[in-house]
Amino acid sequence: MKWASSVSELPNLAPAIDECITGLKSSLGDTQPDLAVVFVSPHFESEYDQVVELIGQGLGPVKIFGCSGGGIIGDGVEVEQRPGISITGASLPGVEIVPFHLSGDSLPDLDAGPNSWEELLGVPSSQEPQFVVLADPFSFPVQNLLMGLDFAYSQSAKIGGLASGASSQGGNALFLGDQTHNSGAIGLALHGNITVDTVVAQGCRPIGQTMHITESRQNLLLGLDGQAPLVVLKELFQTMNERDQALMQNSLFLGVVMDEFLESPKQGDFLIRNVVGMDARTGTLAIGETLKEGQMVQFHLRDADTSAEDLTAVLERFATDNRENQVQGALLFSCLGRGQYLYGRPNHDTDIFHEKLGQVPLGGFFCNGEIGPVSGTTFLHGYTSSFGIFRPRY
Repeated sequence: MKWASSVSELPNLAPAIDECITGLKSSLGDTQPDLAVVFVSPHFESEYDQVVELIGQGLGPVKIFGCSGGGIIGDGVEVEQRPGISITGASLPGVEIVPFHLSGDSLPDLDAGPNSWEELLGVPSSQEPQFVVLADPFSFPVQNLLMGLDFAYSQSAKIGGLASGASSQGGNALFLGDQTHNSGAIGLALHGNITVDTVVAQGCRPIGQTMHITESRQNLLLGLDGQAPLVVLKELFQTMNERDQALMQNSLFLGVVMDEFLESPKQGDFLIRNVVGMDARTGTLAIGETLKEGQMVQFHLRDADTSAEDLTAVLERFATDNRENQVQGALLFSCLGRGQYLYGRPNHDTDIFHEKLGQVPLGGFFCNGEIGPVSGTTFLHGYTSSFGIFRPRY
């Protein structure tokens, strides 16, 4: 297995793709890539239909997969607010690559059995496939797909993101094989001599103490340890310093522990969701997630410093736990709200990745939503950096 990543900021499509391919060939040498993962900024929107043909001409017989992105990541460089194309190539001996394109109405009913999903994607769960998924946010119910994949392929990793760069339906591009799609979802099921490890950095830090939901209704949080949630928040507010008090007023989130058997959750064990509203009269909070009584939760805050600390912590943990594993390549699916907008400087997340894991080839893009697991269940996130990290299985 061998990976390489390249990026171009040239303003014209054909020369930019040529520059990426030249960079890939320089890194891969005589090795022919089996897979080319491409991300293209919206500056090339009028030429999206030419992307796969140009890559095929330059790289030869290779499976092409990718999408449009409001920001592009390649060769460890984050290209934002300017033209950018990245191609990440991988030679994958002993790996079968099963591509698929789905429309929203092609998904099985949520009560369908695993066989329906296996037939749809063309790969049995017994082969333990690893999934990379890209979807158009305007035309595809990605949450339903993720629930189906978790149901039918419970042991498989799922990673990816929502295409970005467009402001209306039909403006994004999904690249698969020799086709360019403007709707639906595309994916790769990879099986054989490959493992995909996942690292999800949600960019928050906990405040206060863990508590249990004692009353809820759908996404409404009605009781925390028997108290009205707003009462809990007001008491917590009084204990915070001035900076955190300011963050509580505009960057407050709820972390929900998804593993009901976890007694002492740590950073990375929470699913972070927005506090979307509050009722001062009843003390109720509205949360961007369906809640269940008995769940353990904790309030969280987010800012640039917190986000950096969270990313550093989860990558350090991964690096420590995988010291013996031969990481070969990685894809990063990062929120459009991160990058220079959040940190005030370029290449923040990619720099930390390389600091903790070395010069692993890294490509990706800035998404309209990021796909990754928390406690074994796959979710669609916001404000997150979600990494898929690739290595041989044996």
